Parts: sequence; C-alpha cells; structure tokens
Amino acid sequence: MRFDVVTLFPDLFAPFLTQGITRRAYESGQVDVKLWNLRDHAEGTYRRVDDRPFGGGPGMVMLAEPLERALGAVASARADAGALAGPVVLFTPTGRRIDQALVREWAGGPGATLLCGRYEGIDQRVIDRHVDVELSLGDFVLSGGELPALTLLDAIARLMPGVLGDEQSHLQDSFEQGLLDCPHYSRPELLATPEGELPVPPVLLSGHHRDIARWRREQSLALTARRRPDLIAAARAAGRLTKADEKFLASLDSGTL
Repeated sequence: MRFDVVTLFPDLFAPFLTQGITRRAYESGQVDVKLWNLRDHAEGTYRRVDDRPFGGGPGMVMLAEPLERALGAVASARADAGALAGPVVLFTPTGRRIDQALVREWAGGPGATLLCGRYEGIDQRVIDRHVDVELSLGDFVLSGGELPALTLLDAIARLMPGVLGDEQSHLQDSFEQGLLDCPHYSRPELLATPEGELPVPPVLLSGHHRDIARWRREQSLALTARRRPDLIAAARAAGRLTKADEKFLASLDSGTL
C-alpha cells in the first residue's frame, strides 16, 4: 500500500520511518510512504502557503492554490506508479476518531493521501473538492496533522506480516478483541522495592495454559469494566462475551470476587 503525505514538515517523518520495529514495514515496501513538501507547490519568493482568513479573526488559513497543486501532483504520481487512487484524508478535530477497527480496515487497503493541515485549518474549498475522509486522534487540538498521520502509519505498519516478532502479538493488543489488554509481567519473579518484594501472579508461573488464558481474560474484563465500561457494553451488544465472561462481570458488580 502507498501513503502520500502532504506536509509543511517532511523532516518530522524521516526519523520515525527508520527507527523501531515498524521500520520493517517501510523498508520492505509493504507500507510505501512518499513525502510531499507543500512549499514546493507554492509560488513567489517566500513560497507562501497561508494568509489571513476572510471575515477576519485570529490565526491564518492554508491557501487553496498550493494545496490544489500538491494534490494534483500526488494524484499524477500515484497514477504513473500504477497505484490505486485511494482516499484523500484530512486530519482535523471534526473528523471520525481513529480506532482499531479503522486501522484493521485500512491495513488491507490501497493506502491514501494524508493531508496534514496547520494553523487555523485549510481553505474549505479544498476540503469540499478533494477530501474523502476526515480523521481525528481525539477531543483535543494539535498544532498540525503530522502527529495523527504518524500515529495512523504506525498503527497500520505494525499489522503488516513480518513486522512484529510474533505474528500473533497484535491479536492480544487492547481493542483487538473489543477489550483492553491484560497486565503483563516479566523477570524477575520477585521485584525488590522499599515496600517489600512484589511477586508475579502465581498463575503465570503455573504452566497451566488454560488457567493462564482464563486469568488474562478476567484481568482484561476487569480492567475494561473499570476504565472503559462503554467497551463492555459494545462487546455485549456484539455477542462477544461468553457465559463465563458474564458470570465474572456479575461477580465484580456484586463484590463477591
């Protein structure tokens, strides 16, 4: 899949694409990322890409014409390379919140053109003409679309074959089964602290795989019920909770556990 990123700050992406385990997805070409500097498509001595908003008010608005030229160049390059057009994505607080279901869907798609806005936003005429999807990280405001773009790329890259050390790793992640992940422990078995030694839960040392799986499931259910009850409700509505799950959740509610 191919992602074309239109940004004023392409240098922000280079270290990210060459570091960490997800670099395997970029180096292998499974996730092909092309960076486009918006200023290369601006005119004039200063390559200006923003101006004051009509109607007055604070801040600046990204100009339509450089964005039009950049998106046209991206579309031509994708066509010349034989890549599917894919959607044009704008990162904005007004967009759909990125979640694991969206990431899984996009991990099997052709990629997209990622448009990273700045300032007060981009000229609405560009959105009306070109943008197919608006996405958001959450209910807060960032300085630009670069961090959401990097977040989406990372989430997709880690789902590519051969990227994670264990092909099953991502299946246990938070949200993959509609719940939060369970706690994890490693060496040493006893952690020395000023308050005393902290042990690993004995079930994890037992070697009984069924007991371990059930403990992890219950820990996941308990954590999700405590921190994200909306996910429990969604899992229940989707029929993803077993009778054993419901019995455990009932014990939490009654305080009998």
